[in-house]
Amino acid sequence: MAVLDQLTSQQAIDLENKYGAHNYHPLPVVLSKGEGVYVWDVEGKKYYDFLSAYSAVNQGHCHPKIVDAMVSQAKTLTLTSRAFYNDMLGKYEKFACEFFGFDKLLPMNTGAEAVETALKICRKWAYEVKGIDENEAEIVVCENNFHGRTTTIISFSNDPVARKNFGPYTKGFIKIEYDNLEALEAELKSNPNIAGFLAEPIQGEAGVYVPSEGYLTKAKALCEKYNVLFIADEVQTGIARTGQLLAVDHENVKPDLLILGKALSGGAYPVSAVLANDDIMKVITPGNHGSTFGGNPIAAAVAIAALEVVRDEKLAENAEKLGKLFRGELNKYIETSDLVSLVRGKGLLNAIVINDDEESETAWNICLALRDNGLLAKPTHGNIIRFAPPLVMTEEQLLDCVSIIVKTLKQFEA
Repeated sequence: MAVLDQLTSQQAIDLENKYGAHNYHPLPVVLSKGEGVYVWDVEGKKYYDFLSAYSAVNQGHCHPKIVDAMVSQAKTLTLTSRAFYNDMLGKYEKFACEFFGFDKLLPMNTGAEAVETALKICRKWAYEVKGIDENEAEIVVCENNFHGRTTTIISFSNDPVARKNFGPYTKGFIKIEYDNLEALEAELKSNPNIAGFLAEPIQGEAGVYVPSEGYLTKAKALCEKYNVLFIADEVQTGIARTGQLLAVDHENVKPDLLILGKALSGGAYPVSAVLANDDIMKVITPGNHGSTFGGNPIAAAVAIAALEVVRDEKLAENAEKLGKLFRGELNKYIETSDLVSLVRGKGLLNAIVINDDEESETAWNICLALRDNGLLAKPTHGNIIRFAPPLVMTEEQLLDCVSIIVKTLKQFEA
């Protein structure tokens, strides 16, 4: 079979199942093209994308400005490693630092890499600035978190599928209940070895759990009180997804360490970053951390273009407006339904909870029916369906999608 031979959906699925590791359980649809809010399968059927590659494609599929930046840079220089300077990295670092309001940026590739980077920075800061004894630093995290699947990160996950048979686990993490300020202060007050508090402003993978109003503000204040770094993982919630540039912006909170990924490239290329001010980032010196591909010229060009699209097309404002419309329309349906208990979220990061237990296949079957009706979404935690379309969506398109979702849900009513 030649590389460019056109496959049927089943042929593509069979190839993956035979030659690929079985580390994902994809919805059975094989995509071959994307543009804006739409994707097409290999047979040519058109769908609304309501997952956006887990919020990586906020700017829409194959945004021409981002693609042009990537292609243009790829024709000139792709990779130098960090053994040498390149003429794009500094431009990107300056642009992003000014865009998000920080002194320094450390470039990486994937979200999990960026989380690992932030953890390393936090620990080094703890020993060299805060004065914690070496190897004694601990970092507070939240239950039901999702920060990636590296060995360190799964060590503080409570997802049994991500953890089982991957030990021994990395020490140095304390888990507390999400959205519980009393639990956070109890740990910070009693343990002088705490270096940082790592949290998602909204827990996405857990089912789009939005914390109580004021939680982030008060958590940041507690961190300041006890000289602990507040680390915001905005890999999924950042870059306009929730109706603000960052989810922490809803409460005007500035984290000490900001973790970005996914839509930092508009889904065109793996780009992630950690941002901090000089008093924190100064602990990183040559040889402490790095990546051959981190900060490569293509990543730099793509990230600048991706952020310019967010700014110029006012995607945060669109997400805020359409998110309210989406939840309002879904709530009209929920008032008359016993199938769906609630819709929650901010901006265009939303989820519905199906009135069923996590072990049931109802949500999965609903997603199969949504696919058949021309809309792609994916369950999380069994009975929750996440809805996160590209932020370039129009009001007319959103209302069309609501119609598809409601029509599909009605098929499952008793």
